[in-house]
Amino acid sequence: MDHYLDIHLRPDPDFSPALLMGALYSKLHRALVDLEADDIGVSFPDHKLGVRARSPGDRLRLHGRGTRLEQLMANAWLTGMRDHVVQQTIQDVPAETRYRVVRRRQFNTGSPSRAKRYAQRHGIAIEEAQRLMQAPAERQITLPFVQVSSRSSGQRFALFIEHGQPQSQPVAGRFNHYGLSSEATVPWF
Repeated sequence: MDHYLDIHLRPDPDFSPALLMGALYSKLHRALVDLEADDIGVSFPDHKLGVRARSPGDRLRLHGRGTRLEQLMANAWLTGMRDHVVQQTIQDVPAETRYRVVRRRQFNTGSPSRAKRYAQRHGIAIEEAQRLMQAPAERQITLPFVQVSSRSSGQRFALFIEHGQPQSQPVAGRFNHYGLSSEATVPWF
């Protein structure tokens, strides 16, 4: 995790930043799957929290070793996005930095498929499952999210992203194919 690369979204009158970030992040996910990468992390330095403000922002930061980021960027995963993004060069992580865990959080959003699975798992009617899941689903989520498409299932879903508390020491570990980890940190500056 000694290098990073920022990718900024360009303003576009036809597409919202959320739509563009979802497309960019879905492409990154597919590239990380193809690369079988478990050593590349992500962060969203401009993310916003709050029920009405939650957004990943318009900057995606990739973290990893310089050679690994070069290998990722040598693939054509940004095809179709080049008009919508500005890609910075790979740079050294600043000497003075903190570290954060950037992980996925899952919430009960009351989706019909979730209620159906809950009903099957507990042997109850779907209507009963929906009633039981109503209160937790009404909880207001303040984390930013990105709408992505899963490479394995093909389904679109909201991927909620939590940036953990800044800490002084890095923690090594593996990242999933969304560049997230529940234990490994990425530099935060």
